[in-house]
This record gives sequence, C-alpha cells and structure tokens, in this order.
Amino acid sequence: MDAAPDDLIDRFRADYCRLLTAAEPPDHRIALAVSGGPDSMAMLGLAAPAFPGRVIAATVDHGLRRGSADEAAMVAQACAKIGVAHTTLRIAAPPGASGNLHDWARQERYLLLKRWAVDEGAPVLCTAHHADDQAETFLMRAARAAGLSGLAAVRARTEIEVPLKQPIESLAIRANGGFSLCYGPVVLLRPLLRWRRQELREAAEKLCLPFVDDPSNHDPRFDRTRFRAWLAEAPWLDPIQIGRSAENLAGMDADLFEISRWLWQERALEADPLEARFDVRGLPRGVKRYLARIGINHVLMMQGMSGGNWSQASNIEPLLDALEAGSAATQANVLASAKGTIWHFRAAPRRRSH
Repeated sequence: MDAAPDDLIDRFRADYCRLLTAAEPPDHRIALAVSGGPDSMAMLGLAAPAFPGRVIAATVDHGLRRGSADEAAMVAQACAKIGVAHTTLRIAAPPGASGNLHDWARQERYLLLKRWAVDEGAPVLCTAHHADDQAETFLMRAARAAGLSGLAAVRARTEIEVPLKQPIESLAIRANGGFSLCYGPVVLLRPLLRWRRQELREAAEKLCLPFVDDPSNHDPRFDRTRFRAWLAEAPWLDPIQIGRSAENLAGMDADLFEISRWLWQERALEADPLEARFDVRGLPRGVKRYLARIGINHVLMMQGMSGGNWSQASNIEPLLDALEAGSAATQANVLASAKGTIWHFRAAPRRRSH
C-alpha cells in the first residue's frame, strides 16, 4: 500500500473524532467492518495510519455467492501488509426459505460484527457508509412517506447493547435473582458520511489497495440501485447537503427520544423485569410513538432478542393504530397490547411448529 496523503488522513481523523464522546476511553481499539469494496478498503487505508496500532478489521463471508471467500482472503492479505489484525467471520446458519435474503444477510452480518467487536475489546465499530449512501437512503424513505425517524436515515453514531452467545458474568443483567441475559456495549460509527463515493474510490486507488465491486450494486431490481442511477442523472442534487439535512433530523429525533426516555420514567408502571408497562393517558400520538419504540427496545434488550430488521426508523404506525384502538399487535417479535390507557410490551409467544 502506498502512503496515504496527509490531508486525507487528517480529514478522516477529524471526522472520526467528531463523533466521539467522553464515554470512549483514550486510545481505544477501533474495529472496522471491511467488505472488500472500494469504500471500506479506503476506510481501512485511512484509519490505519490515522490511528496506528489501534485498528482491527473483520470481513463477513456470507457464502451466498461464488468468490466471497476469495474477497475475504483479499482483505486479509491487504490487512497483513499494513499490520492490521484481520478476522473472517462466517455465518453458521443458512438463510431461511422465506423472507428477504438481503435483509437476512444484513442482520446476520451486523450481529456477527458487533459480537466480534465486543469480544475483541473494541468499544467502537465503524462501517463505510458515505454521503451517497445517505442521500439514497433519505430519498428512498421520503418516497415511502417516512416520518422523522426514517428521514434521519443513516445515523452517524448509534449506541448498541449486543446480545452475546458466550456469557460474561460482569456484563449480565440480573432478573428475578439470576442472570437472564448477557450483553456488551458497542458504538456504531459512520465516519465517512461527509465523503462522496467517488472520493473513496479514488483514495483506494491512490493507496494501491485492491477492491471488488459487488454486482448487486448495479442490479436494477433493487430500489437503491434505481435511486443511485437517478441521483447520478441529477447533478443539481447534492448528496452532501441531503446528508446534512438527515444529520439535522437525526439530532431532532435523538432529542425527542431522550425527552421520551424521561417521560418513560414518569409513566412507567410495575412490571416483570423483562417486560414494560406504562400509562399513555393524555399523551399525543407523536409522544406515544417514541414511548412505543422505547418499549420495544426494552424488551428486545432484556430478552436478548435480535428483533429481526427492527431499527429506530422502522414503521410502527399499524402498531400504534392497534394500541389506540385498545387492541394488540406484534412487531420485532414483541407483543404490544392495550388495556385502556395502559400499554404493555412483552416477548411475543413462539409460534407452534408441527
């Protein structure tokens, strides 16, 4: 790998440090999710000299297409040349017979990467999402009439509690006198959200780093591919400015979420430690929306459940409709029910199999 220009290294370092808080210890380890594409390879090539001796990398081999193992090996070889420890993570279980294959792969990839980061003692996991990704996500969600949480698009910083396969007693949550769940904290950072796709490709080329182009990025069957082509034909739409709008909305969303967390404490009722109950009397629908998200998050974390493709941007309007009608609904494997103004969130019962 050729030496990275100082201005690019300084820029990456500044963008990374801008997202940190006092919670991250000095000289912490930095975990990178590196797929082998030009974006993540550029991130690898900039992060290593920006934070020497602190960077580790991992590649997830889904085994879904020919050549994926070779791509992981390519990343491992590039890491070895620049002195970065690399791990190849493989998904043990095959995808289900039904459902969206890309959603399944994404969920499995993130779960593996987050557990790997915690196991390696890295409090931060970085992905290579960039300004063009952000603009595509923003426009896709706007086209689907997304609300504030959805239009916040790709968050620059997300704090996560990761359910672990191997119990770590010091991280376990006590419930009913015993250890019910083990989890580890990790912060998901996207330090490249102010970088353009072409900038990163040029950086990878300048650093003489190998990379591969995922053929699915050009498959017109996917919504993202169509929006990517549309943006390319509309140069008057600036992905950086669209990204700034998403940043502003993410800040508003985070503020409202924190206010709702305070209200949650005021309205919480006695419940099983793995469940949540609260009173929504007199609250507007917008506040109920945030409280419902908190209720779902609480059950998922306490139960050690993945929640499928659940995120803060997920549409919960049908669930709110059911609760406001005094009924029940399930989302992210969490059952929410209403009795008067009392809303109750708990793990949904497992379906019987024959």
